[in-house]
Amino acid sequence: MSITITDRAARRIDEIRQSKQIRPDAPLRVSVVSGGCSGLTYDLDFDNDNAEQEGDEVFEDSGIKLLVDMKSFLYLAGTKLDYTDGLEGQGFHFYNPNAVRTCSCGESFSL
Repeated sequence: MSITITDRAARRIDEIRQSKQIRPDAPLRVSVVSGGCSGLTYDLDFDNDNAEQEGDEVFEDSGIKLLVDMKSFLYLAGTKLDYTDGLEGQGFHFYNPNAVRTCSCGESFSL
């Protein structure tokens, strides 16, 4: 199982890269950290060094390279990353089949 990215999310990632003058080939590091009202939260950041660390899972979807540490991948396997800018709120949304419970804002989850 991998992590996938919708075309909308890929376009938004490219827009952010351009606006922040980040290299177009800089991969996106996706991780899970403790926090949020449900116990775990998602973290997205560009890895400007393009440095895969030992134990990283590497994926590419919709032209975006993703780096995920093994611990986070255990929580994220099968997840789809989307971006919405509609009435329900603007931002990245994780559709995680492993999450048993999510908070109402969708930014944290538990297993």
